Amino acid sequence: MTTASPHAHGVHFGRTDVQNVGMGLGIVLMVVGVLGFIPGVTARYSELMFLGPDSHAMFLGLFQVSMLLNVVQLAIGAAGWAMSRSGMGARNFLMAFGALYIILSIFGLSVGVGSAANFLSLNTMDNWTHMILGVLMIAGGWMFSRHLAEDGK
Repeated sequence: MTTASPHAHGVHFGRTDVQNVGMGLGIVLMVVGVLGFIPGVTARYSELMFLGPDSHAMFLGLFQVSMLLNVVQLAIGAAGWAMSRSGMGARNFLMAFGALYIILSIFGLSVGVGSAANFLSLNTMDNWTHMILGVLMIAGGWMFSRHLAEDGK
């Protein structure tokens, strides 16, 4: 926690902007991971498999999911929430996991939806969403943490 005044640059509620972004994204990813296990939110829930392209459950009717993908989203969200207790931790979360999402997107686009290598059950919508999310996470980690070095945090 920072001791900066509530009106200091980039500090709100005792946390920096990058911490707020990291924690917020972590919470959203944890919620997405949990909602992926809820029938109704996840269409074709009876077709939810642990892993692989044969899992045809659809989160919000758009994103193909598997149990493993839901657990991965939960784990990444929990890591983001925990790492965002410090400014540098939040920055590292956004940069590292943003890169991971880009790699995951490239992997999904290269192996194809029906491939046995598609162990996380990713469809095209998942792949492009992960690409956009990864780019935004890296951009946010960079933009919101530029002042951390200046402040010595």
